[in-house]
Amino acid sequence: MTSAETAAPAATTFDPAAPVPDTKDWTWVLERACPDCGLDTPAVAPTTVPDLVRANAAAWVALLAGDREVLAGRPDPTTWSALEYACHVRDVFRLFAHRLDLMLSQDGPLFPNWDQDETALAERYHEQDPAVVGCELAAAAELIAAAFEQVADDQWQRTGDRSDGARFTVATFAQYFIHDPVHHLFDVTGERVG
Repeated sequence: MTSAETAAPAATTFDPAAPVPDTKDWTWVLERACPDCGLDTPAVAPTTVPDLVRANAAAWVALLAGDREVLAGRPDPTTWSALEYACHVRDVFRLFAHRLDLMLSQDGPLFPNWDQDETALAERYHEQDPAVVGCELAAAAELIAAAFEQVADDQWQRTGDRSDGARFTVATFAQYFIHDPVHHLFDVTGERVG
């Protein structure tokens, strides 16, 4: 036997397959209830978003207290694991807090593009520590919840634009935003709201 034949096999690193890019225009949730997660987004009063964010974050934190192997396991090769969805939700909280700040501090800002799938791979969501993600998610949720609580009555109609041409007021931005973490909790747990 040669030394190459007796050497231990090289360690392999799991590199998840990229999910099929989501190219849907999810702004339709501003017009009707989501048939999947059950959230009636148009009926959400923007002033209730902080409480909805905090409740959603608490559910994610509880979920992230589970077994890491289970949390990191994908249901199929191109669908995110619960851990990857949680990382995404944490980053959505952060991104939307930044975008809300832009809307409140600038006139009609244009939001920079964000590729969520590229971010998941680049940030190696699948390797992150669920306990750390839970703490970061809770902190990011509190940041955006508090930011929405500070919106004054005359600021709800301020606008911001996405690069694809979608225009939001702060009010519709709040409604659109809350659907994302609610829907992803449904993706992981299968539990509908309402």
